[in-house]
Amino acid sequence: MTSPPPLTYKAAGVDIDAGESLVERIRPAVARTLRPEAIGGLGGFGGLFRLATEQYREPILVAGADGVGTKIKLAIEHDAHDDIGIDLVAMCVNDVIVQGAEPLFFLDYYATPRLDVDVAARVITGIARGCELAGATLLGGETAEHPGAHADNDYDLAGFCVGVVDKSRLIDGSRIAVGDHVVGIASSGPHSNGFSLIRRILERSGDPAAIELDGRRVIEHLLEPTRIYASAVGKLMQDVAVRGLCHITGGGLLENIPRVLPSRLGVRLKRDAWPRLAIFDWLASAGVSDREMLRTFNCGLGMIAIVAADASDSAIASLAANGERAWLVGEVVADEREAVHVD
Repeated sequence: MTSPPPLTYKAAGVDIDAGESLVERIRPAVARTLRPEAIGGLGGFGGLFRLATEQYREPILVAGADGVGTKIKLAIEHDAHDDIGIDLVAMCVNDVIVQGAEPLFFLDYYATPRLDVDVAARVITGIARGCELAGATLLGGETAEHPGAHADNDYDLAGFCVGVVDKSRLIDGSRIAVGDHVVGIASSGPHSNGFSLIRRILERSGDPAAIELDGRRVIEHLLEPTRIYASAVGKLMQDVAVRGLCHITGGGLLENIPRVLPSRLGVRLKRDAWPRLAIFDWLASAGVSDREMLRTFNCGLGMIAIVAADASDSAIASLAANGERAWLVGEVVADEREAVHVD
């Protein structure tokens, strides 16, 4: 009898050599993200980062974790792997900065049934680009092969961001008052939320690569990367006393803004105060009600800043000077229900 061939990890579906090849491919992109506080390079069991405590009187670390939801399915289906990493960084970083923090470093987790080095390198290079935009070091991560745990050619992503803010500059919404102005900062599209609904709409509408909207294919509108607001919002906090910041993610405008409001306060938004991107009109035309649009999508506003009434013009000017379109979109009102009203 012939004996069976010896068992190997590679034969079981995990290619260690491919993982090492990937590390070499992404090394230059990761190097471009390094802040002075980062210690060492890729390959250690843990990333090392020196907290510059001399810059803070009472440093508070702010941490966030997120993914990109089912937007990743569209990226895979349409070979759009280059920007999905930007989405991953944005979703984490934008959550951290709303508390006044500066992003310091980022970690990623990439899981796939079989490691395709070319695809993984495109994804992680996008993650590195997102870290550059955020001013955060890509400090480390994990690439995991899980044979049989996902469909062939699929992958999934998770991200983790840590930032720091001095206690005296922490933004917690406690200073928000009736009459404060609500400044809306433009989104680039749906960002990374509502894609389970979007994919259902696409099932009814046909191939998104064949549908045109404002001179671009619908799939291009949908896969537009989530904006990373770290730089512009960081400058805004230097220029204006910001009382509240809100990242408009899952739950849309209706569910997210109340998360930063003190009790018995609400917000009244003027719907015609900001332009709605064509992609949102297209989604609404598919049969999504106005209320469902407002509680699922950002509807054109990816971030909200709340400032004193006499500071909104300065806030809008600061954001414009740093590459963001912004508008006065509403004000804070007394409201026992702590709700968002859209006129």
